[in-house]
Amino acid sequence: MTPAEALAEPTQSVGVDVTDLDAVAIRQAGAPEPRRDGRRATWGAIDWPVAIWIGGVHVAALAAPFFFTWSGLAICLVLYWITGGLGVCLGYHRLLTHGSFKTYAPVRFFFQLLGGISGEGSALDWVANHRKHHVFSDHDGDPHSPRDGGLWAHMLWLFPRHTPEELVAHRKRWAPDLAKDPGVHFLHQTFLLWHFLIGAALLASGWLLYDRFTGVSWLVWGLAVRMVIVFHVTWFVNSATHMWGYRNYETTDDSTNLWWVGLLAFGEGWHNNHHAHQRMAAHGHKWWEFDPTYWVIVAMEKLGLAWDVVHTTGGTGRSRRVEKS
Repeated sequence: MTPAEALAEPTQSVGVDVTDLDAVAIRQAGAPEPRRDGRRATWGAIDWPVAIWIGGVHVAALAAPFFFTWSGLAICLVLYWITGGLGVCLGYHRLLTHGSFKTYAPVRFFFQLLGGISGEGSALDWVANHRKHHVFSDHDGDPHSPRDGGLWAHMLWLFPRHTPEELVAHRKRWAPDLAKDPGVHFLHQTFLLWHFLIGAALLASGWLLYDRFTGVSWLVWGLAVRMVIVFHVTWFVNSATHMWGYRNYETTDDSTNLWWVGLLAFGEGWHNNHHAHQRMAAHGHKWWEFDPTYWVIVAMEKLGLAWDVVHTTGGTGRSRRVEKS
């Protein structure tokens, strides 16, 4: 089946390895898109639940200076790594989107849960958006290319509303494997519930162990501030690493490696490396390219919790290395 023919079968066109599809051929096929992305997006309608969710979290984070505690800051940083590093970078991205390794079903579910409580949406939507990004990266159809504006790529792409029919078609087309998974659907339907439970746990723990001020501090820093940090660090991968930085590989998009995003995003900022070899578990390909997410995958492999880890570049991308003089 050719890539263009695969587009006619949306429930089978994309598996966990989006590099199996010829992105150039798919773009040139000109098949109609189930969502209006990039330059074709319209602002006729705002997705108010998304706008209120993201805006509300930012407003809540403004209370942070008035409820500062060192324990609150520590909880914020720990949850930043757990939800952003383990949940989004390892779980949503390297495991679910690209299949960089395999693991047991309960472990897979656990990482989906951690990704969900990052606040960035369910695995179903996150993975579908990201797979589509790779196929149309920096071309028409890319959900978040800086060619449509840096602020658009960073966050504005999240706000235009899409119809329920568009969303269902989008999920089936780009994440057919997840669309069939009952566990994924359970976490999709209960997305908000987990945040209320975690918020209540933070507030109650701080209040019971110390006092009311500490409880509110843990709530504000552990939930709102932490989510704002994870939001923007992840969004910098979409925006900054397609605008600034250096390239180890020549690819058909604008992806770059950007050191400060690499540090903040637990190795995700070596984005040109990743676009060149999408299934590769390691995103850092030079000795200085810090990639703690890969270290966790290696540790899981040694403990028997991960297998079929894609360690090498062979067969994982369509690119050529940029030769340095």
